[in-house]
Formats: sequence, C-alpha cells, structure tokens
Amino acid sequence: MSLAGGALSVLAAAAFALTARGAWVPHLISYAIGALLGAAFLEVLPNAVEAHGDVGTATAIVLAGILGFFVLEKLVLWRHCHDDHCEGHEPHARSEDHGRSGLLIMVGDTFHNFVDGVLIAAAFMQDIRLGIVTALAIIAHEIPQEVGDFLILLHSGYSRMKSLAFNLFSSLATLVGGGLAYFALSAMQGVVPVFLALAAASMIYVAVADLIPGLHRRTELRATVQQVSLIAAGVATIHYAHLLVDRLVG
Repeated sequence: MSLAGGALSVLAAAAFALTARGAWVPHLISYAIGALLGAAFLEVLPNAVEAHGDVGTATAIVLAGILGFFVLEKLVLWRHCHDDHCEGHEPHARSEDHGRSGLLIMVGDTFHNFVDGVLIAAAFMQDIRLGIVTALAIIAHEIPQEVGDFLILLHSGYSRMKSLAFNLFSSLATLVGGGLAYFALSAMQGVVPVFLALAAASMIYVAVADLIPGLHRRTELRATVQQVSLIAAGVATIHYAHLLVDRLVG
C-alpha cells in the first residue's frame, strides 16, 4: 500500500499532466504555485507543528530549510557558471533556471513521500482497515500536488518522460518510509516533524523564490487576473482534498 500510495498518485497525475498542451504550461504554473502554497500552509506545516508540539521549533526548522534551499540553489548555479558572469548573459541565465525549481521540488517531494510512507505504516500497525483508508486518502490528497510537481518540472525544462521518471523515483520514498517505519516506528516518530517542516520549506521556497517572479513578466490586467484565479484554484484544490481526506479518515 505504501508503493501504491506513491506510484498510483503519480500515475494519476501523469494522466493529466502528460496530456496537457505545451502552451498550457506557462498558465498552469500559476495553479502549481497555488497548489504548493496550499499544501505547505494548509496541510504540511500544520501537521509539522502538531507532530512536533512546539510551534517555535517547527517554524525554526522551516526557516532553516528555506535558507538551506537557498544555499542549495546557489550551489547549483555555481556549478554551472563558476567561472562565467551569468548576470547580463540573458540566454545563459535562462538556461540556468532549467532544472533548479525541478531539483528543489523533487527534494521536498521526497521528504513528503517518505513521511506519507511512515503514516501509512503507522495506520496499518494500528488497524488494517485504517491502513487501507489512510493509503487511499493519501492517494487522493497527493494527486493535485503531483500535478503541480509535473508542471514545475516541465516549466524547468524537463521532458514529459523525464518528469514522469523523476516523480516515480521520488514516490519510492513512500515505500522506504513505510518499510523503515514498520521495523522501527518508535524511532521514526521523532523524525517525522523534521521531514514535514523541510517539505513545507521546499514548497514555500520554490513557489515564492522561483515561480512567482516569473509571473511578473506579464503585467497586463488580463494576465494578472488569470494568474490570481489559477493560484486561488490551486489553493482551493488542496483545501477540498484536505476535506476529502478528513472525511475518508473520519
């Protein structure tokens, strides 16, 4: 069920994302921003605070995660232009953007998938029926987030097949988390809040630092209304997916 929880959500999202027209991607990035921010602030971060029990510590981990992703992004940039002056070399600067957002979102998604595996294993160890329902709820919750991840990978310059392969690889962290939790659940409980906080940090950083600045290139009123509407749609999708999860588990 841990494998199904990760892989099936990716494949369901791929059914949508891989059939989307290339011209849709710049517009749907706004939706991905909303999905990322919605998942971070409505789902992942509240769970991290609740699991940790200390708001100050949990938010400090998020802050450290954001700074860490900033350093990681700097290292990626340095790797590509350590001897070049990337500033002022616009075509090269644009090429450097390829892969950065995708790399960061895959790191955060791997953290999140790992925690999902831990939660599935914990539910199964309590009751088999609860485990099945939890796995199904996670699949339903992950679909809109995985759609957003696909769009971000496409926006970062990855091909459709590479986007699918990277998402499937990231989903294996669900299986790893489930397997480790099954054999050492008590030891894993203390790690869960940290992984959740780091996952929230990656979502916030990618949305705010890498994706939102690109929206400002289109300043006309029509484009702005479209962007705001799609961001709101992404947030709303996560909100209603959260309600669905609560209803299924309840």
